[in-house]
Amino acid sequence: MNKSKPSNRSKYNVGRGDCSDRTFDGIVFDSAMEMRYYRDVITPQLASGEITHCERQKSYTLQPAFKHGGKSVQAITYKADFYTVDKYGKERVIDIKGCPDAVALLKRKMFWYLFPSIEYVWIGYCVADGGWTTYENILQGRRERKKLRRLKENKDGRK
Repeated sequence: MNKSKPSNRSKYNVGRGDCSDRTFDGIVFDSAMEMRYYRDVITPQLASGEITHCERQKSYTLQPAFKHGGKSVQAITYKADFYTVDKYGKERVIDIKGCPDAVALLKRKMFWYLFPSIEYVWIGYCVADGGWTTYENILQGRRERKKLRRLKENKDGRK
């Protein structure tokens, strides 16, 4: 039997060694992108009073554990990157996303159904779209830039 060496990276390709690129204020984040969001957006809003409460890695049960045919089925859980409450009492769950997979899409639907009063957003960073913005804005910006490139290619091709 061929046993492979344990990887120094997690399933999300985050190194387990030196964490300096994803550490801020003594907190080690799951990713450098999460750390930057906390540093650049959440920390200033906490300081200004815009956000009154922030939790990292808050867990939600999307479906409880149960038994089926005598077998135990594990609960489906979701761990939010950030949970915040603003000065008006509005709750918000923020997930930092590069590219959501099918599981993330499914869990988002379940979250929306179970917790309709909590705003749930995916946030990403894109220089072309002005920095930190919603994942939906990033997708829209990509579509628009792709459309403009196609128009330019068609126009240049006709010359």
